[in-house]
Amino acid sequence: MGGSVSSPVKSENKEIVVENEDPLVVVPEIDKLLERDPYLKLHETEIRRRYGVFDKLRKELCDSEGGIDQFTTAYKTFGIHINEDNSVSCKEWAPGARQLYLYGDFNGWEKTRNPFEKLDFGKWQLHLPANPDGTCPIKHCSKIKIVVEKDDGSLLDRLSPWAPYVVKPPVTEGCAYQQKYEFKNPRPIRPSSLRVYECHVGIATTDGKVGSYKEFAENVIPRIVKLGYNALQLMAIMEHAYYASFGYQVTSFYAASSRFGNPEELKELVDVAHSHGLIVLLDVVHSHASKNVLDGLNQFDGTDSCFFYEGARGEHSLWDSRLFNYSSWEVLRFLLSNLRWYMEEYQFDGFRFDGVTSMMYNSRGIGQGFSGDYNEYFGLNTDTEALCYLTLANYMLHDIYPEVITVAEDVSGMPALCRPVSEGGGGFDYRLGMAIPDKWIQLLKEYKDEDWNIGNLVHTLTNRRWMEKTIAYAESHDQALVGDKTIAFWLMDKEMYTHMSVLSDSSPVIDRGIALHKMIRLITHALGGEGYLNFIGNEFGHPEWLDFPRVGNNESYHYARRQWNLVDDELLKYRYLNDFDAAMNHLEEQYGWLQKDPAYVSTKHEGDKVVSFDRAGLVFVFNFNSTQSFTDYRIAVPTAGKYRIVLDSDDKKFGGHGRLDHNTDFFSLEEPFGGRPHSLMVYSPCRTSFILARMD
Repeated sequence: MGGSVSSPVKSENKEIVVENEDPLVVVPEIDKLLERDPYLKLHETEIRRRYGVFDKLRKELCDSEGGIDQFTTAYKTFGIHINEDNSVSCKEWAPGARQLYLYGDFNGWEKTRNPFEKLDFGKWQLHLPANPDGTCPIKHCSKIKIVVEKDDGSLLDRLSPWAPYVVKPPVTEGCAYQQKYEFKNPRPIRPSSLRVYECHVGIATTDGKVGSYKEFAENVIPRIVKLGYNALQLMAIMEHAYYASFGYQVTSFYAASSRFGNPEELKELVDVAHSHGLIVLLDVVHSHASKNVLDGLNQFDGTDSCFFYEGARGEHSLWDSRLFNYSSWEVLRFLLSNLRWYMEEYQFDGFRFDGVTSMMYNSRGIGQGFSGDYNEYFGLNTDTEALCYLTLANYMLHDIYPEVITVAEDVSGMPALCRPVSEGGGGFDYRLGMAIPDKWIQLLKEYKDEDWNIGNLVHTLTNRRWMEKTIAYAESHDQALVGDKTIAFWLMDKEMYTHMSVLSDSSPVIDRGIALHKMIRLITHALGGEGYLNFIGNEFGHPEWLDFPRVGNNESYHYARRQWNLVDDELLKYRYLNDFDAAMNHLEEQYGWLQKDPAYVSTKHEGDKVVSFDRAGLVFVFNFNSTQSFTDYRIAVPTAGKYRIVLDSDDKKFGGHGRLDHNTDFFSLEEPFGGRPHSLMVYSPCRTSFILARMD
């Protein structure tokens, strides 16, 4: 826990040194943060100290590297590059190596024929002239590797950390990829209401195989547009040797996964999304890296450090992976340039940062519960170097790309994480509301409907920091994995195999499941945050878990896919859930409740199991009661006028019973209720939600 960053020293692995002597740093807008949350005043010293660490590092980068823009485009010089004259330039950072060599198809796989020249600061370079006939000595898509010679003379096969394309034939090899895609469509304007469709390209096919970038662009993007989402969040793009890791054990950070196609096909996917007005977020994993040696960053230069901390600090015991050394100058260069690479080369529009909680705390969040006590956030458990990296990443991204969107996967609730860096915050635009999916699974798994605690549910949905945006979601991708259950499976389980046909006998289990599935998504969407996220297939209640091919299932792809045939079948009830999802999103597009202030909750009745609230001028009513419907039920409305139903989960077109008359006009009464100046009387059927809008 230090107070400043020293100038980098001239060594092969220069590090950022945190000291303690500096006085408080004056942050121009920090008073705004303290006024918004006076409880932070007690931790003002620590907030200013953290900003000081960031600001000194920022200045050092500018002084030593010619500016952040230049520092974060290291991918232009590091790695292997084909020059205009068809010569080849190579540059690597391997401070622990005695010698580096380049070998591959181009030199008959002779390991030591082409040695690198050693530079200062642990860097190495190599230049290969063009062939006598002017052609490039390394052909397009030829295989290539790095050889690291250790001090004991042993030779190690490695992949360049900067490799833009890696293939696994069965042995993982770097590939000299040279084609260039020309984007046809500009980035869409950043949406005010963020509705995110989280997806995995490999499982986005009905067939039992790995789906491709091209298939996704052609078959899945039109579905997402029709559903009313305005953002894609792509998982598992950064190359990972183990498919079943869900993309979270990254081996090559600059390489888009070759199992889905080549780099140009991913660029085309992003371009197609942009043509439909969809922004594209990358699920970026900078919190840890795979332990793989032959095809990963681990022990790249033959030592245990290089990109990672040595010893216990460099190991994540729960994830069995390596932890980056965020105090290393060259690691910062590598990671920050990685963000620029995906913004520039692939035209992504932003990032969802994975594992932020693990990064920010020395405990890695393992076995640690966060009660909300501010001492948990500003004590010695905070990892200053990692937090500084995240702040620097957000500062850089928002400075260079004003329309960028960054999302933090943080369960801890770190104050100011989603406030601007200028206020002493972390600079993220959104954080994920990770407590919400856990609450839904807890209710469905542990409680009967009549025992749901409505007040506690509402608290979970509304418990977020003022003016720090949250993306709400009803279920996470982890809950779709084998060993857990999706909301649909918790609700309907085996009856999904027998009673989802519109021709089958009525089933109380399916009726309840379809009703609650719609209600759960709508209340999460409307009450839970300033953004909404859905994992691929959950919008129609995908009936089975997700299980990647592995030894335990005989390498089967049967469950590593999305069964679009089910939602496309007019004789199955999955389409009801899908159509409701679309109606919900399109209504949000019309009224924009996600971009408005949080909802005002006027009713949360434990006995009746009724919740009502207003947001963006709309009135939302939820009756979670399993048996009781209520006539002449009083609800609060924010303004006087005539109201009508604009969305109804019990509508027959959504698989409901059609108990509400959409032609009914509801006139407000001059009778205050629930803290609002007006009220009206409604019919509220059991297990039904509906939205009222004022008809001017």
